[in-house]
Amino acid sequence: MSKTVSALFDHYSEASAAVKDLEAIGIGRDEISIVASNAHGQHHAEARSDHTGLGSGTAAGAAIGGAGGLLAGLCLLAIPGLGPVVAAGWLAATAVGAGVGAAAGAATGGIVDALKNAGHSDEDANFYAEGIRRGGTLVSAKAPEDRIAEAEAILRRHKAVDRETRVTAYRNSGWTRFDASAPAYSSEEIERERATYGTVTDRF
Repeated sequence: MSKTVSALFDHYSEASAAVKDLEAIGIGRDEISIVASNAHGQHHAEARSDHTGLGSGTAAGAAIGGAGGLLAGLCLLAIPGLGPVVAAGWLAATAVGAGVGAAAGAATGGIVDALKNAGHSDEDANFYAEGIRRGGTLVSAKAPEDRIAEAEAILRRHKAVDRETRVTAYRNSGWTRFDASAPAYSSEEIERERATYGTVTDRF
């Protein structure tokens, strides 16, 4: 029996380190997914666009995550409602796979629906999608029963966002749920919001 454990990160560097540690404890790359905002355009120089179901993009992996593992398969994608992202793994494939080129609601709804189908609550799924829209990076892993606690500890150790605190901050600003028709945050908006959390946006 497995459980999907997910976490939002403000910094791609922390998320990618978590992915590597998840792989190190024996969770296969096919069981891990990463979806990262590319609002700053930091991944464009080396990344390749992939509209065929995340089948390419090794150049992005070499530049961003190093050789081998899930990160070697990162692809540059444009997902309506989330803006430009780099992504790899089962969650991204579900979101864009056959739905690439579909209506915005269908494409972005895929991430929310995939997270719900994997066992997350509606609130959590909407929160994670919103976090990406606001410049974050989402890591999700299908952890076997004997690795669940260890996987969750890895996500916490790499400074995953505290969900309750961040949801409260979102709600205090008027947010209720992920809106696929809302524009993705610009780099300036991300910087401004992160300043309120006391974090600094990654510079690549």
